[in-house]
Amino acid sequence: MQAPRGSILAEPGWYISAQQPEETAAEEWSPLLSNELHGQGSPGVSFGFSVFNLMNAIMGSGILGLAYVMANTGILGFSFLLLLVAFLASYSVHLLLSMCIQTAVTSYEDLGLFAFGLPGKVVVAGTIIIQNIGAMSSYLLIIKTELPAAISELLPGDYSGSWYLDGQTLLIIICVGIVLPLALLPKIGFLGYTSSLSFFFMVFFALVVIVKKWSLPCPLTLNYIEKFFQISNATDDCKPKLFHFSKESVYAIPTMAFSFLCHTSILPIYCELQSPSKTRMQNVTNTAVALSFLIYFISALFGYLTFYDKVESELLHSYSKYLPQDVVVMTVKLCILFAVLLTVPLIHFPARKALMMILFSNFPFSWIRHSLTTLALNIIIVLLAIYVPDIRNVFGIVGATTSACLIFVFPGLFYLKLSREDFLSWKKLGAFILLITGIFVGNFSLALIIFDWSHK
Repeated sequence: MQAPRGSILAEPGWYISAQQPEETAAEEWSPLLSNELHGQGSPGVSFGFSVFNLMNAIMGSGILGLAYVMANTGILGFSFLLLLVAFLASYSVHLLLSMCIQTAVTSYEDLGLFAFGLPGKVVVAGTIIIQNIGAMSSYLLIIKTELPAAISELLPGDYSGSWYLDGQTLLIIICVGIVLPLALLPKIGFLGYTSSLSFFFMVFFALVVIVKKWSLPCPLTLNYIEKFFQISNATDDCKPKLFHFSKESVYAIPTMAFSFLCHTSILPIYCELQSPSKTRMQNVTNTAVALSFLIYFISALFGYLTFYDKVESELLHSYSKYLPQDVVVMTVKLCILFAVLLTVPLIHFPARKALMMILFSNFPFSWIRHSLTTLALNIIIVLLAIYVPDIRNVFGIVGATTSACLIFVFPGLFYLKLSREDFLSWKKLGAFILLITGIFVGNFSLALIIFDWSHK
């Protein structure tokens, strides 16, 4: 590969900017220490807030679908797949950080430019835009469907028909009053406080799922007008399955990939990290992925052990069905809705950045362009949230396509393209496995999902 103009070859087989100091060849040097990126006198974002921001990017509405995935894969099958996806997500971040350090590139889009020229940059930016729009719309879909129900449960009388029980009206008000102002902030680090609040809401949700395991009988019953109607007499319905496969299992890997995708936020968070280095950012990533894995697994396990095969594709629906007037459940609903809501502004940052890199890459920063782009993205995700009928559709399609590309395909492909290490080196073999895994998972999952839809 011919070196780009103004670049020199770095050890072991990378190109770095000739304008950077000699220590750029060292693995721990970070081009993100420049005043342009951190700002004059800015100390950067602390390790803890960076972890919270990354966890907020990882965790969102995906946590509500994992109990359903466990019901269709079994406890051991789910555990293996979730651990595998978490490891691959962390490893792909490792490859991204290695490439960014060695090439002095500070964005996912520029890695595409460095590897495959302008087409590579456009493809990466387009994938980021599509994936983040899909993610944000799915989060807002949760708000639209669950918030009116949560509010109505808190009200003593019948207020049906009121504007504050209309999901579309509430969605528009929330996006204008909360999402848009937070998304307009100039730096992603400013969301550290809201991200920490979102994290504690997720922990509270996991704790409630654990406690409510012992609040419902098995077989499950519905309580209508002081009479109990047993849903099933089969005691086998109360036995957890270690391995299970059904037609719904095709959503397992896409949903997990969607649930661990944080790669579009990695480099924006890295750019604002205090004392940035590859090791420090990798520690941020490993900590965030490990904590997210723990909360995901606990929520899925106890959600599944509560409802077994009766668990619905969105866990909150199950609690609404069997514990409609439970105060703790009503409280945790509001908490999880608020946590999901606070994730949306964080996802706005990489989506807006990718869109502006395509449309206005040669223009200086402008608050007008910044605001109009943010507003346009807000309008798009609100419209999608209003018209997408089933959250599982978002998980399946987005997870099988864009999420697979951003987690598996692009990091592996770019590393194979940019690195001059021997192909039998561990990193290149890992990158190749990551690439093949992404291609297989994406295409296989998408084909099965389309097949499933065609037979409904």
